[in-house]
Amino acid sequence: MSRVLRLGAARVAFEVRAYFRQGDSVFFTFLFPVMILLIFAVAFDAQTFGPPGDEVDAAQFYLPAMLAAGVLLSGLQNMSIDIAMERSDGTLKRLGGTPLSPVSYFIGKLGQVLVTGFLQSVLLIVVAAVFFGVPLPTEPERWLTFAWVFLLGVTTCAILGIGLSALPRTGRSATGVVIPIVLLLQFISGVYINFAALPDWLQNVASIFPLKWLAQGFRSVFLPESFADAEPSGSWDHPLILLVTLIWLVVGLALVRVTFRWIRKDS
Repeated sequence: MSRVLRLGAARVAFEVRAYFRQGDSVFFTFLFPVMILLIFAVAFDAQTFGPPGDEVDAAQFYLPAMLAAGVLLSGLQNMSIDIAMERSDGTLKRLGGTPLSPVSYFIGKLGQVLVTGFLQSVLLIVVAAVFFGVPLPTEPERWLTFAWVFLLGVTTCAILGIGLSALPRTGRSATGVVIPIVLLLQFISGVYINFAALPDWLQNVASIFPLKWLAQGFRSVFLPESFADAEPSGSWDHPLILLVTLIWLVVGLALVRVTFRWIRKDS
């Protein structure tokens, strides 16, 4: 077990270095939420959101959504495309012939997502606070909520990404398969559009998937308490956020167990 953990830790450092050497991955999964936050904050600068007396500006309103989108991009999108590419170019086949176990490989991938996702979240929060004056929470319990929502969310999305990596038949087709799924989830989960403004039936569909709940969890951290009234149940529903995300984590682990191979069966 110590050897597995030691190799996994070494893979974390390797994966983080490799991630930041890929300009397209850095832009589309690391900087993309920051760019969207900047665009929304400037485009809706004159607009306020929320109930009378508790209005917030666009930067504060969209910060939780961009944090949730960053978790999805760093976890699900990055993992699924990256592993599909490694399977297609023979990297996984070569790793399968080394002493590296799948567990050590997964530790490296999960560690990379945790590190890059955390750095991305810090960057988003700093940009919102420094450039747009977004007030940050002062209550320790809110930051505790942020911690468990982030850790559970990024782990779940990464595991689902590993499972989804088996869907593209080639590395070349991975972006075409994965990105539409990610975009659709963002649009129906209240990332780009106010979730309360979506039709009830679409809210119900989005509630099946974890992104809606991650965005809701981050809203509970960075928005005034009165904003909870706009949620479908009229509350932040932290226990339900925890339950739904844990269910998807179990689903993701089952998918990984069934689908992950160093080499595709049909290759």
